[in-house]
Amino acid sequence: MSNPEPPSEPLEPGEHVVTVQTSHGTFEITLDTERAPVTASSFASLVSQGFYDGLTFHRIVPGFVIQGGCPDGTGMGGPGYKVEEAPPSDLRYVRGVVAMAKTAVEPAGTSGSQFFVVTGGDVGLPPDYALVGHVTEGDDVVGEIEGVRTGRGDVPEEPVIMEKVTVAKQ
Repeated sequence: MSNPEPPSEPLEPGEHVVTVQTSHGTFEITLDTERAPVTASSFASLVSQGFYDGLTFHRIVPGFVIQGGCPDGTGMGGPGYKVEEAPPSDLRYVRGVVAMAKTAVEPAGTSGSQFFVVTGGDVGLPPDYALVGHVTEGDDVVGEIEGVRTGRGDVPEEPVIMEKVTVAKQ
């Protein structure tokens, strides 16, 4: 998808769940609209526009993260806009946390479309990466994706595709 629109308003209060149907199975992310309303709204907006459909998990580092959401599959692309929201100061990047990737030169809490799911127990990252939410269903699928063989640059040897990504208010 080219040129998605940034969200025009925040998500309605309540629980919002993103379902990520991949070539390896399905997992769910419950958005943290309380601690990360701006980031959760941006992520949900991209999902609603079909931005993630057909994209890949382009980076897999066992015991650390699986990362996806780059429209060109290289880890360098984004949606054409960025949002900023300071991550919670007490945020720990533990297994199942979903956060937004950013470059080293961008301010803490900057996000576009690339996100990661933490697969390690506590990966020790500083609270610089905007919180999205937590994997609440399908941790086994996340584990299966984490187990995909990678080559140079942590790139999976076989594509791991996000076939369909949807969001629903519970």
